Amino acid sequence: MIWHLPLTLSEWLTDEPESIEAQPPHSNLRSPILPMSEDTERETGQAGAIRFAYEPPVLRIGTGAVAELESELAEQGFERALVICGQTVGSTPGVINPVRDGLGDRLAGVFAETTPQKRLGTALDGLEALQNADADVIVGLGGGSSLDTAKVVSVLAATEDDPAAVGREFAETGTITIPEPGLVPIVAIPTTLAGADCSMVAGVTADPETCPVESTTSGGISGPGLMPAAVHADPELVATTPRSTLAASAMNGFDKGIETLYASTASPVTDATAMRGLAVFYEGLLAFGETEDPSPSVYERLVEGATLVQYGISRADGTTLSLIHAAGHGLTRTYPVQQGAAHAVVAPHALRWLFDRVDGRRKLLARAFGVEDAADPADAVVAAVEDVVAALDLPTRLRDVDGPTPDEFPAVAEDIRTDGFMPNAPTGLDPTNEEIVELLEAAW
Repeated sequence: MIWHLPLTLSEWLTDEPESIEAQPPHSNLRSPILPMSEDTERETGQAGAIRFAYEPPVLRIGTGAVAELESELAEQGFERALVICGQTVGSTPGVINPVRDGLGDRLAGVFAETTPQKRLGTALDGLEALQNADADVIVGLGGGSSLDTAKVVSVLAATEDDPAAVGREFAETGTITIPEPGLVPIVAIPTTLAGADCSMVAGVTADPETCPVESTTSGGISGPGLMPAAVHADPELVATTPRSTLAASAMNGFDKGIETLYASTASPVTDATAMRGLAVFYEGLLAFGETEDPSPSVYERLVEGATLVQYGISRADGTTLSLIHAAGHGLTRTYPVQQGAAHAVVAPHALRWLFDRVDGRRKLLARAFGVEDAADPADAVVAAVEDVVAALDLPTRLRDVDGPTPDEFPAVAEDIRTDGFMPNAPTGLDPTNEEIVELLEAAW
């Protein structure tokens, strides 16, 4: 079953899915979308009409989506595809073979060298592979690391600067200038649930051992041209990912939906997709946690939810990510704690902390999780998120992960408060470092 979006998006978000060519397995799920009322009024800080500018990729979602790769590339006029992925993905028949088969004669080569560090040096090697393959499109296959590396390769292919100049710019600024012409289009095939598919940003690191920089530097790139031309989200590929990896990535993606609802940059469009996505994601994650061998329908729910919660949140004029992702950055920027584990630990505490200070659209969140009748919506939302953390068997205390110790909390709090996502926090939330330390102490 394959859904082609966004052609049917307006239909899909209604209570009447009968008009959709292929109904989702949970089509009897009650729509979580509410009419605007005093209870669900947007806390955006925006006055009057909003402007929502978004150019989404073509979305092919469902079992067998990768089988349509060749037809999608033909539709968009691409002839030769270089697959960029990690070594494990590139050597796992259950992942790489369906992609090879789906690309058919348009497969020009496979570059299976990406790493979780998203190294600039790896992207430089990927650029050489792209040129040797004479490819006109990049297929990013895997988790966020491979998808981000694919975007960096696209930028390197378009720049006229040599590697030394690129390295100097990145070391000085933490980013790489994105040329307007010449970017190589990207097709994304996610194998995790982190929600990095419909994104125009990418993280990157550089170190002296692998590229021309004098010291290790972390940063990122961002631009509308980095939005994939297409996303093929196939539950059968996601199901091949190890359970622990999938669980951690899911927490990252799940938090995108939560933050999208309470962000000051929320819009009716992202409200709709996040509400639907959270409801389906929540249902799928709880089912995923109930058994060691989830059914195909569970993976279909997970992929649908992960795709919807990120729809419309990465735009040229901003994003809806805020407090939880800022906290995740603060906890992982200089510590080895894994991003998904950081999100699992901090999310319930961040929500309690947030609800103590602002409304945070708690009733809308409660509606998404099906607990709108609870006496205290804030408590019910936190409990629902805790249920997800438990279902995924993720850590619940900061002391149990490779993160900061209490004496380091003030420095981490400063990183969180000044993170680029914090301006998107709910209107009225302007915390001090001391208040963020209280959040970290609660998570400890």
